[in-house]
Amino acid sequence: MTRDTKARTYSKSKLKANMLEIMRDLELTGEEAIVTDHGRPVLRIVPIQQKSSVDQVFAPYRQGPGAVWAEPPDTPTLEEWEEA
Repeated sequence: MTRDTKARTYSKSKLKANMLEIMRDLELTGEEAIVTDHGRPVLRIVPIQQKSSVDQVFAPYRQGPGAVWAEPPDTPTLEEWEEA
């Protein structure tokens, strides 16, 4: 989620009383949250973005007729072979 969108806002007291429920909800939705102290923003809770696999990244290109692969896209480059 980008920081341009409106994040949910929770007071410290509400966060403390409902921490597990709020964290589960944020994890499922992937939304950010702002924690306030007497109406003043003090913390931002941001979900960790998981890295996409090679299959996820290239899936749209593998399904259509527009791409022809000489080798699998996750084959190491020459530089990577030298490091191994």
